Amino acid sequence: MSQRPAPLTGIRVLDLTRVLAGPWCTQNLADLGAEVIKIERPGAGDDTRAWGPPYLKDAAGVDTTEAAYYLSANRNKYSVALDIASPRGAELVRELARQSDILVENFKVGGLRKYGLDYDSLKADNPGLIYCSITGFGQTGPYASRPGYDFMIQGMGGLMSITGERDDLPGGGPQKAGVAVADLMTGMYSTVGILAALHERGRSGLGQHIDMALLDCQVAMMANQNLNYMTSGQAPRRAGNAHQNLVPYQVFAASDGHLIVAVGNDSQFRNYCRVIGLPELSGDPRFATNPQRVQNRETLVPLLAERMATGERDHWLAELEAAGVPAGPINTLDQVYQDPQVLAREMRRELPHPTAGTVPMAASPLKFSGSPVQYRRAPPLLGEHTRQVLAERLGLSEEEIQALGQPRA
Repeated sequence: MSQRPAPLTGIRVLDLTRVLAGPWCTQNLADLGAEVIKIERPGAGDDTRAWGPPYLKDAAGVDTTEAAYYLSANRNKYSVALDIASPRGAELVRELARQSDILVENFKVGGLRKYGLDYDSLKADNPGLIYCSITGFGQTGPYASRPGYDFMIQGMGGLMSITGERDDLPGGGPQKAGVAVADLMTGMYSTVGILAALHERGRSGLGQHIDMALLDCQVAMMANQNLNYMTSGQAPRRAGNAHQNLVPYQVFAASDGHLIVAVGNDSQFRNYCRVIGLPELSGDPRFATNPQRVQNRETLVPLLAERMATGERDHWLAELEAAGVPAGPINTLDQVYQDPQVLAREMRRELPHPTAGTVPMAASPLKFSGSPVQYRRAPPLLGEHTRQVLAERLGLSEEEIQALGQPRA
């Protein structure tokens, strides 16, 4: 059966973003087949190009100039180096915007207006343009002019109030997540919003401005914890590796390591108790149902922890899997990429790279049966496609391209 083109084939995206939330969004669009043109500052580029080490190594094991952080969010894009602060640079970006379906930017509120690259200016020439602005706090409100960074947003949006060990235990206190989840979720929400606007444009013929804020996304992604607070009037507290609403749903220490047990219903709890040799606990009226287990957590968990410490991790994992009880190891990333399931799902890819030979990539998790994600090109070198895009998309002559500071082809 012949493969259909990727879902967003034929869609053009102008990417005026840097760091993570914006590039994560535009990488999603690029993976789905859109043509993404990333505009970067000449000589510097995306801030994350300098966020190393580590750097990608060449075939001889020598560091290239490509930082791992930058590589994580910029595959399948074209890089065009243009100075939007110059009149000619801004003019060329406006011309690219006229040809684009989508523009994504993460400048400070109002920061692109002086270059004629704000939504109101661009929609006059391209009323079908879908324009997504990503900022820390959005286009309105008392904090709109403030810069917003993932770490501070995790704190302001409540995530750090529930992340980390309990305050009354050793090591207790606020803790950020190990990756920039506010940025990543904002990138994902932005992708969803853009695709929805693209669908709506098919009916109306019109684009629109999408206002995305890291703080909004962080608050929204608190999910069940939001409703725990709203329904009880009590702000949830840090619970370490335990779950606020399920017991047992946490990390346990085995005799030779740690594992996660994630009991989601009473049937699983009965099976769990049988596996660990404490079947009587599932019949105890204090523990028979999840609400009772949550109420009597402090009594139940020490009993479970004592028994779990007597067995080896892999023994418990095998027995729990056979009994249908959700459980898993706590893998380091080297173990993740050796896991048979991760290997089977092809979550690591290699792409040709102009200076390193190849570059490793974490694959997109999107799996399409008929129009799959495409891995067309490695994250680009700074300005790698400037000449190509200016000539092919805007029709600039060799002399005009050289006048922008580009070397002769």
